[in-house]
Amino acid sequence: QVAAASGHTVVLVDQSDEILKKSTKGIEESLKRVTKKKFADKPEAGAEFIEKTLKNLTTSTDAVAVVHSTDLVIEAIVENQEIKNELFKRLDKFAPEHTIFASNTSSLQITQLANSTTRQDRFGGLHFFNPVPMMKLVEVIKTPMTSQKTFESLVDFSKAVGKSPVSCKDTPGFIVNRLLVPYMMEAVRLFERGDASKEDIDVAMKLGAGYPMGPFELLDYVGLDTSKYIIDGWHSLEPNNPLFAPSPLLNKLVEEKKLGKKTGEGFYKYK
Repeated sequence: QVAAASGHTVVLVDQSDEILKKSTKGIEESLKRVTKKKFADKPEAGAEFIEKTLKNLTTSTDAVAVVHSTDLVIEAIVENQEIKNELFKRLDKFAPEHTIFASNTSSLQITQLANSTTRQDRFGGLHFFNPVPMMKLVEVIKTPMTSQKTFESLVDFSKAVGKSPVSCKDTPGFIVNRLLVPYMMEAVRLFERGDASKEDIDVAMKLGAGYPMGPFELLDYVGLDTSKYIIDGWHSLEPNNPLFAPSPLLNKLVEEKKLGKKTGEGFYKYK
């Protein structure tokens, strides 16, 4: 959406036409919300903006067929190393030499993904934040093999889609999640020890630190399964780091399929 709205030609690729229809409808709805604010007193200009943006967007279920005419590939599939590697390996064979590959992963090593291709110098991380149309930040990740030219192209692209890029080395969680995930896990441990209630911890962080959501609200919003997946991955990389220690309570909730907002219950219940 943000790439199409900023004048880029975009091909959205997914596994089925059904998913793509749903995605396109979601983008259309999101654009309507954006234009209501952006073109409050100019409805015609708003309608024109939506039409123009959607013209920049086509869809496909065949990544290989569209990659040969692409300058930048941004992957945002399931957070699974093997599945991502498989996709990059396949696309690497068919993409032009100049094409840059980027991953939107929040927890996997970019270097490991780049190693599944023959273009390690044209590979980096572009980590956008949810919801992407609203959030201004993009973390641009440079591996030891990423060329300066590739890195600069990724920074320029981030600016061209109206985002504020920050740069980080290929380290677990980059900047935001490396600080945020241990903070959320510390909140769970505080609650597990019985030192304070979830509600009070959330209120304290909202009113005391000015955060828009407390740690338990945020965990439920992110998804407890996603949070567990990240912490488990980091724990296997650095088993002696107390910040990456797993949480029995988090594990129990995930086992009970209480994954947060998306399932109607996590640390809190949702109607």
